Amino acid sequence: MLDLAIIGGGPAGLTAGLYATRGGLNNVVMFEMGMPGGQITGSSEIENYPGQGEVMTGMELMQNWPEQCQKFGLKHEMNQITNVVKENDIFKLTAVDGKEYEAKTVLMATGSVPRRAGFAGEDKFFGQGISTCATCDGFFYKGKEVAVVGGGDTALEEAVYLAKLCSKVYLVHRRDTYRAAPSTIEHMKNTENIEEVTNVTVEEVFGDNTGVLGLKVKSKETGEIRDLPTPGVFVFVGRDVLNDPIKQEDGSFLCDVNEQGEVIVNLKMETSTPGLYAAGDIRIDAAKQVVCASGDGATAAVNIIEYIG
Repeated sequence: MLDLAIIGGGPAGLTAGLYATRGGLNNVVMFEMGMPGGQITGSSEIENYPGQGEVMTGMELMQNWPEQCQKFGLKHEMNQITNVVKENDIFKLTAVDGKEYEAKTVLMATGSVPRRAGFAGEDKFFGQGISTCATCDGFFYKGKEVAVVGGGDTALEEAVYLAKLCSKVYLVHRRDTYRAAPSTIEHMKNTENIEEVTNVTVEEVFGDNTGVLGLKVKSKETGEIRDLPTPGVFVFVGRDVLNDPIKQEDGSFLCDVNEQGEVIVNLKMETSTPGLYAAGDIRIDAAKQVVCASGDGATAAVNIIEYIG
């Protein structure tokens, strides 16, 4: 019987494992198919993690985390949990290889992944001019022109954020109306260096071995092709929450989630199901930053220790 089963080996899961084992829990297992570290290991440049003065890659940032977090007894199980159910007070976990586990508590730290828009060149130049995080990468385009693809709250909010750093922001959207809140739309429209490029489809992002050089958009009304000369393209067309393990046979979820499938938690990272916690990008209102996910993991672990008593 596990004291705690952690599903996911990114910053939230690793930090939770560190705090839980150091705090006295004896049987804590973190389930992560690959090397621990999470999505941030794919980032080419990071300079906003507290205490890290030098620019480094995501892999460099995370390289010491697993060893430190396993120092007090956290076990890493290279297995994928496909289903979690609760019977009485015990959680039963099923792995992809059919192996089953039992746990007193479970922490969901599986995160979410940015949804791809699907245009030509998106995969080729991802991380070389195409980004899904303005907070992470906006600084590298200071004083330059960038494009933001999307029409929801996140896209408009990030366009406004980038407008403070960049000389110009092209806001590219497939419709001529936005799915954002009226106040967000107003804020965007009042930002002078944002140019709306609406009712278009992104045909292609192009570049060379140095990275992105621009993108081609096509007017839905006239069919005209326009080149936007920009070295940076930020894509915000939604995120896919990795919540499959808590989906139940009847289509419901093991705990309350919102319309986007994000797990609803309180300030203790508790879900609506006692003993089930969520931390990091899988939860509602997540900031989607390494330092925030790590904080979530610590918060969850402290409260899991209290819950187990």
